[in-house]
Amino acid sequence: MPPGDLLRRLTVLRDGEPLRHVHEVAPRVADVVDWPGWAPEGVREAFRARGVDRPWRHQVTAADLAHRGTHTVIATGTASGKSMAYQLPTLAAQSDSDATVVYLSPTKALAADQFRALTALAAPGCVPATLDGDTPYDQRQWISRHANLVLTNPDMLHHAILPRHDRWSRFLRRLRYVVVDECHAYRGVFGSHVALVLRRLHRLARHHGATPTFIAASATTGDPGHGASRLLGVDVTAVTEDASPHPGVTFGLWEPPLLPDLTGEHGAPQRRSALTETASLLADLVNRKVRTVAFVRSRRGVELVGSLAAEQLAGTGRASRIAAYRSGYLRDDRRRIEAGLRDGDLLGVAATNALELGIDIAGLDAVLLCGYPGTLASLWQQAGRAGRGDIPALAVLVARDDPLDTYLVHHPEAVFSRPVEATVLDPANPYVLGPHLLCAADEQPIRPGELDMFGGEAAEEVLTELAESRLVRRRTGGWYFTGRRRPAVTLRGAVGEPIDVIETESGELLGTVDAGSAHTLVHPGAVYLHQGDSYLVDRLDEADNAAFVRSARPEYSTYPRSTTDLTVLRVRRRQEAGPVCLYFGDVEVVNQVVAYQRRRLPGGEIMDEVPLDLPPHTLRTVAVWWTVSEAALMDAGVPRRDIPGALHAAEHAAIGLLPLVATCDRWDIGGLSTPGHADTGTPTVFVYDGHVGGAGFAERGFTAWQDWLTATQDAVTACGCDFGCPSCVQSPKCGNGNEPLSKSGALQVLGVVLKAATPANR
Repeated sequence: MPPGDLLRRLTVLRDGEPLRHVHEVAPRVADVVDWPGWAPEGVREAFRARGVDRPWRHQVTAADLAHRGTHTVIATGTASGKSMAYQLPTLAAQSDSDATVVYLSPTKALAADQFRALTALAAPGCVPATLDGDTPYDQRQWISRHANLVLTNPDMLHHAILPRHDRWSRFLRRLRYVVVDECHAYRGVFGSHVALVLRRLHRLARHHGATPTFIAASATTGDPGHGASRLLGVDVTAVTEDASPHPGVTFGLWEPPLLPDLTGEHGAPQRRSALTETASLLADLVNRKVRTVAFVRSRRGVELVGSLAAEQLAGTGRASRIAAYRSGYLRDDRRRIEAGLRDGDLLGVAATNALELGIDIAGLDAVLLCGYPGTLASLWQQAGRAGRGDIPALAVLVARDDPLDTYLVHHPEAVFSRPVEATVLDPANPYVLGPHLLCAADEQPIRPGELDMFGGEAAEEVLTELAESRLVRRRTGGWYFTGRRRPAVTLRGAVGEPIDVIETESGELLGTVDAGSAHTLVHPGAVYLHQGDSYLVDRLDEADNAAFVRSARPEYSTYPRSTTDLTVLRVRRRQEAGPVCLYFGDVEVVNQVVAYQRRRLPGGEIMDEVPLDLPPHTLRTVAVWWTVSEAALMDAGVPRRDIPGALHAAEHAAIGLLPLVATCDRWDIGGLSTPGHADTGTPTVFVYDGHVGGAGFAERGFTAWQDWLTATQDAVTACGCDFGCPSCVQSPKCGNGNEPLSKSGALQVLGVVLKAATPANR
C-alpha cells in the first residue's frame, strides 16, 4: 500500500483527527559517475561484486579529496552511501601499501555492522578487525600486530589504545586515515570528550611518524565543515550535495487526541500518551506486515511501547515478531535483535536512538518517532531508516504532551522549512579539557608546540592550574604528568561506575544503568522495565554498584520527585534591557531525589507519594538566566502572589523550547525559578546545562534568546488549554509536581522580557 494511503488508513481507525499535517519529500534520481582513476582495479571489482557498478557523484567527490590528503566531511542523507566515500581511499591505500586505518563509530553495533560489510567486500590487502569491550585480551594483541583496519569506538581508543600507544607503535606509525563515522552524534559533553580524544590520537600519530588524513561522515547538519573542524581539530572541507537516489517520504505529524472526561494534574486536559499511541500504531503496522521501527526517547518508554504493541497483537501470531532494543541489554541479546531485524524475522522493533545510526537494516517500510528526538538532524536520520531502495517510505512523528512537540505539529514549517541545526560542543570546557590534558601528559609529555592542538591559551591556563595542584610539572621541554595513577575519565558524561541491575532470586544480571541515573531509575520502590517484563526495586546499593530487583506486575508506574538549589558562581556575559537583565555564567546546582509518586496505569492518576532518603548530587555547570523587576511584572498585570507560579510556568516552557535553537533535548537541561533569588535579589528564571562544566546549550540560549523566548511565547499562546497543561507549561520532570503554575502569568513574564528586548525599548 502506498505510504500516503497507509497513513490515511491509520487515521480512519482513530478518533479525534490526530493527523495534523502531511509533508511529501519528493523522490530523487541518482547522479552516477565513473570510478576515480586512482582506485585500484581490485577495489573496483570488489564493489562491483557487491552490486555497485558505478559510484554516485558525492561519493567520488569526497573520496578524491581524502585521497589527496584533504581532511573531509561528507554530510548527506541516510542511505546515501557515505561508507563508500571513505572506503574507496582507505582500501586503495591498503591495496598497494602497508597503510593502517582507524574507523570510529559511536556504538559497538555500528562498528560490528561495518565489519560485516568489509568482510563481505573482501577487498585485496584489507585485514579488518573489531576492537570493543567484548574483545578478548589475546585477540586484542593479535589485532595490534596484524590488523590494518581497526573498527572501534572512542571509548576503546581512549581506554585501550592511547594509554598503550607503544604497543600500537607499528599500527600508529603507518596510520594513513582516521574515519569518524556518524560524527553528528558527537555533541554536548560527549562530543567535547571525543574531540579531545581525537586530538590525543593525532598527536601520538605524529609522535610515531604518521600524518593521518581525517574523514568524517555525518547526517545532514548545519555548517558541517565548521562542526567537523571543531570536532576533529583540523580544517575540514565539506561535501554536502547528495547525488544518491531516494524513493521519497510521506511524513505525517500526529497529535494524540484529548481523552474525554479525564484530566491530569490540577485539572489540566490530558491527551492519550505518545507511548500508548506509538504502541498502537506499531501494532497496526505490524499486523499489516509493514516492517517498522518505532524510535522512543527513553529506555522505559522503549519497554512500554514494545510490550503494549505485543499485547495488542496477542492471538494474531505476530506478537513474537515485535521486540524492544536499547542500551543496557547484554551483548548477545542486542546481536539477536539486530539479526532478526535484518533478516525479517522481526516485523517491529521499539528502539532508542541506538538504532538511529548507520546499522544496515535495509527493507524497512515505516518509521515512528515517539516524540521529537531533540534535533532535526536526528529526526531526518531516524526517518531515513525506512524507504531504502525504490520503496517509498512512511514516517510519522507522534507528538508528546510537551511544549516543543506541540509547537512543532502546529508549526510544520519549523520541521520542514527550518535548516538543520549545527552541532554544539565545547572542547575548551575546562572540566573536560583538564582531565584529557592529564591523560595526554601521561601518554607523552606535552611539548609547547602542541598546545595549539588543545586550544592554545585555554590549554596553557588549564595546565598552569594543574601544575599548581602538582598533577603536572612544567620543565623546559614541556609538561610532564606527575600523578600516581592515570586519570579516570568517562567519555559519555557518566559519573562513577555503572549500576548492575540484578534479579534477586536468580542472581541474573538483567542489565545496567549509569550511576548518574540511578536515583531516578532504580531507587528503592521504583518500577524497572526490561525486555517487556516489569520489576520492583528492593534495594539500591551504590557502594557495590548494584540494584536488586524482583519480578512484579504492579498496576502503577513510578516518577521521582526532587528538590533543587542553585548558587551563582561567576557571571561571564551580561545584557541589560530596561527592567530585564540577561546573564550567562557559572553556577552550582544541588539536586536531591526526595520522594517518588506512584501513578495508576494506564490513566496516570496519582495514587500516593513515598518519601526517599537519598544523598544529594552537586553539579558545577553553566546557565543562562534572566531577571525581571517585580515592579515591571506587577505593571504587566501579574499580582505579587502569582509571581512564583508565573516564573515557574515560564521556566518550564522555556526549557521545553530551548531544543528549538540548541542541539539538545529537555533532558539535557534543567531549570529553577524564584521570586527572589539570593544571588540576584529579584525574580529570576535559570536554565542550566545538566553536565559538569556545561555542554554549550545554555550559551546557545544566551546568544539566541530572542528567537528562543519568542517561540516559547508562541507555543504557550497557541495551546488551547485554559490554565496550563503538559503541552505548554507543565513538565514531566518537575521536581515540585508542577506546583505552583500560572499559564497567564507566564505569558505576561515572557511579554515583559521580549518587549524590553525590542530596539525602541532599549
